[in-house]
Amino acid sequence: MTTFTSMPHPSTPDHPTPADAAPGRPAVEAFSLSKSYGRADTKVIALKDVSVSFDAGKFTAIMGPSGSGKSTLMHCLAGLDSADSGRILLGGTELTGLNDKQLTALRRERIGFVFQAFNLVPTLTAEQNITLPLALAGKDVDAGWLASVVTTLGLKDRLRHRPHELSGGQQQRVAVARALLTRPDVVFGDEPTGNLDSQAGGEVLALLRRSTREMGQSIIMVTHDPVAASYADRVVLMSDGGLVGEIHQPTADSVLAALGKLGA
Repeated sequence: MTTFTSMPHPSTPDHPTPADAAPGRPAVEAFSLSKSYGRADTKVIALKDVSVSFDAGKFTAIMGPSGSGKSTLMHCLAGLDSADSGRILLGGTELTGLNDKQLTALRRERIGFVFQAFNLVPTLTAEQNITLPLALAGKDVDAGWLASVVTTLGLKDRLRHRPHELSGGQQQRVAVARALLTRPDVVFGDEPTGNLDSQAGGEVLALLRRSTREMGQSIIMVTHDPVAASYADRVVLMSDGGLVGEIHQPTADSVLAALGKLGA
């Protein structure tokens, strides 16, 4: 059954360290995040005291009207942008106290990204693009895990192809495989099907959903598309920089109705 509920406001926990991170801890938690851009007359408040928790091993979509703060929230959660105030925990690690070098290492080792633009290196094969993060980190590839990921994503026969030899859907599958290969704590998707037709987009979304069901992967996706959001386990709704509700087991119709109430 689809439910529409107001967002809870979690209590701020004690400051855990990675060593004390208990099993079952949420994949990502945010506490009282605030973020603004500009000054004085040009000041824009992007996030207003946002507190939210994202379950591990689940597929969550963040939605809202343009300017609602959904992309800013994702960028802060992923360590791509910094909040003005508040705290973010990735597993048991607090992001808000890390310096640039530590954040870079954390993003490389514990976070996966899938963007609207596929961001593949045109001179590399699909396999080289998939393994690039590990190569840059000087780490060995787990051949068994690579084989499992490419088989699950239907890329086994495309590994020697370069991006221009692949369809848009295949290129995005390569990007998804690259994001999954490091076994990240969380994969963040920023409109991951925005450049794909409906069939290819549906295939990529189904694969993301399978990665949560079969691999236990935690996924947080920003999207404006109710159909894309219907693949998620949960939809978090934003408006004017704040959280205004959530939908569990969403359908395209339930998401569209909720967005209509927000004037999206």
